[in-house]
Amino acid sequence: MAKFKLSALISVLVVFLSGALVGAVAQRLYMVTSVSSNAAGNPSASVRKQSPEDVRKHAIDEMRQRVKLDETQVKQLEEIYDKTRQRFDRLFLNRNAEARALWDEQNDEIRHILHPDQLPLFEQLHAEHEARRLQRKKAEDSK
Repeated sequence: MAKFKLSALISVLVVFLSGALVGAVAQRLYMVTSVSSNAAGNPSASVRKQSPEDVRKHAIDEMRQRVKLDETQVKQLEEIYDKTRQRFDRLFLNRNAEARALWDEQNDEIRHILHPDQLPLFEQLHAEHEARRLQRKKAEDSK
């Protein structure tokens, strides 16, 4: 009988320890953080986000070297880039204005369905959201 109790105790300890081991391994696998790929596997992983001016300079240099542009062509290319930049800026300004108009229209419709006692609460919530949006925009612009 003593041999049976010892065998049962050892079996329970083995099961307990194996459960603890499996739990520790599972926790380790669950908590491991992902690793960024290196430049060899993903060339863009090691490249920082470039400013538009850096991208432009690189594109012009690449065109100059690989397409063998002369100085007149480089000037013309720069003018093309300038003109395109202006057009994109106008496009984004228009789209932002349209989006803002839709946003304001939505808020007006929401105000229309609210009871008078709910309006100050909505205005407070809206002001908080707007402040957070401006804070995010400011943070993005400073990058």
